Amino acid sequence: MGIFSRLGTLIKSNLNDLISKAEDPEKMLNQVLNDMKGQLVEAKKQVAVAIGDEKRLKKQWEDQGVQGKDWERKAMLAVQAGDDELAKEALTRQKEHEDLSIQFEQQWHLQKQAVDKLKDQLRVLNNKIEEAKRKKNILVARAKRAEAQKTIQQTMAGLSDTSAFDTFDRMAEKVDAIEAEAEAGAELSGELSGDSLAERFKRLESAPASADAQLMALKAKMGMAQLPASSSVGPDKAKQLPAASTKASGEDKP
Repeated sequence: MGIFSRLGTLIKSNLNDLISKAEDPEKMLNQVLNDMKGQLVEAKKQVAVAIGDEKRLKKQWEDQGVQGKDWERKAMLAVQAGDDELAKEALTRQKEHEDLSIQFEQQWHLQKQAVDKLKDQLRVLNNKIEEAKRKKNILVARAKRAEAQKTIQQTMAGLSDTSAFDTFDRMAEKVDAIEAEAEAGAELSGELSGDSLAERFKRLESAPASADAQLMALKAKMGMAQLPASSSVGPDKAKQLPAASTKASGEDKP
């Protein structure tokens, strides 16, 4: 019983020391498990010694019974030989072995009960260690999750100060202003560079021809050219030009 009492005290002491530090939960739990395993090994050794004592007591009990029967046999031989005094001495020795046998039997029963309890406690301790192994992963996961939540909360608390976001907004406004200035500079550069009057005529000359100009070009191609409306020749005279030309060409003929 004292074995497991000392074991529990040692483990509890180590556990309290590690919990007070609690620098790394996983490392702490691994250390506790290693300590428990080490103490379990020592407890098994002590239980093995107790089991050895129990087996030795049982053997001594059995040996005393065997010797008691042997001295009883010798007493019978002495009686058969007619030596009663020798028979009495043999019976006395038989009684001594029988008394010792009874004492060893009692001690063996007590030791066996103690060993059975130690075995039960050893099984309980082993089961506790196995349970601790299974719980370790859960505790480590919980600890890591709690640490992550703590870090996130600290980060969010730092972000509650809007100065960082205000900086982004001010920078966005500055970039917008720079872009607007660049566009205005490009526009002014195009309008003010070189001879502005010549540039205006150049744009006018490069403009696509109007529908009227295109029609006049088509008629000229077809031999139906006519003067523009702004000419000194009126519309009626313009229509007569082809006829006059034809007549003149006829007078030349014989």
